Amino acid sequence: MDQNLFFEASGSSPEKLSRIVADSIGKLDDGELFVEISESEAFVFDDGKLKNASFDQSQGFGLRGVVDEAVAYAHSSVLSEDSIRRAARTVESIKGNGVVGEERSEVRSQKLYTDENPIGGMEFAAKIKLLQEIDGYLRSKDNRVRQVSVSLSGEHQSVMVLRADGRVATDFRPLVRLNISVTVEDNKRMERGGNGIGGRAGYLEYTRDWKTQADDALRQALVNLQSIPAPAGEFPVVLGPGWPAVLLHEAVGHGFEGDFNRKKTSVFSGMLGKRVASKGVTVVDDGTMPGRRGSLNIDDEGTPTQKNVLIEDGIMTGMMQDRLNARLMGVAPTGNGRRGILCAQATAADDEYIHDWR
Repeated sequence: MDQNLFFEASGSSPEKLSRIVADSIGKLDDGELFVEISESEAFVFDDGKLKNASFDQSQGFGLRGVVDEAVAYAHSSVLSEDSIRRAARTVESIKGNGVVGEERSEVRSQKLYTDENPIGGMEFAAKIKLLQEIDGYLRSKDNRVRQVSVSLSGEHQSVMVLRADGRVATDFRPLVRLNISVTVEDNKRMERGGNGIGGRAGYLEYTRDWKTQADDALRQALVNLQSIPAPAGEFPVVLGPGWPAVLLHEAVGHGFEGDFNRKKTSVFSGMLGKRVASKGVTVVDDGTMPGRRGSLNIDDEGTPTQKNVLIEDGIMTGMMQDRLNARLMGVAPTGNGRRGILCAQATAADDEYIHDWR
């Protein structure tokens, strides 16, 4: 896939869009045109039947101009040259000092996953058959199985970031997910187990070994049948790798966002280079793990993602930065700039964009 996709969708050309962007934000401190084209699908097989099948396509753009901490922003779900020109008139209302055109930071390229669209990589009938097979397999494994719910989802997000100096960064982001939930009953007691797998690849990558996921979901449900109430009081808790790291994310992740440290609203403000955890504790925000759902080739500002060490052996060594905050703090961006829902305004090291915690 190449960047012509975006220009064709907008009915414009690289030269025209580059001129619009340069004229509107070329004299500002920062800014970019962000274009997104995406499609997604989802299937839910529940209670022995297909309960939901959906498909969605969306596209749009956001044009952002930044002066100091002030942001002028315009966006639309109508992707056309005329819409972008109207957005440019809004963004031009902010005044600047013309430093964007002078910046020529190095642009690295990395390819952490395929750019192929997973939705077309597996026939519709094959997807439904897969869900039926998982349902039948689990029901045949144990006569205590009462309910099986299986969902399959896929999406493909095409992103282009066009800067005032004419640089273009693109990323084509596949993402799939298979979730399996099973409910068992024994002696009028019902318990549930679940498992899932997914990442930035095609469906076959994560569905060819579906029996392993189904067996583990059933194992969890059966173990829960034998569980006893947890005793009261405080106890050590040991967490394995993977989703449990969300607790780390929520406990300290926000505090390592650069804007909170610059505004001195983080508990870690002024602690760079100081001990913030016990010896032996190292925390890494890594957006470069091949194929992982938390990895991206570039962030939503066009900056290549990277491996950011936040705590090393208990010492605070870094923060997560988007372009705006990095410029204000006089440091380099770390590839943590993120936009929210389709073409929403970019935020400073938004916590939902923290990649894979280790």
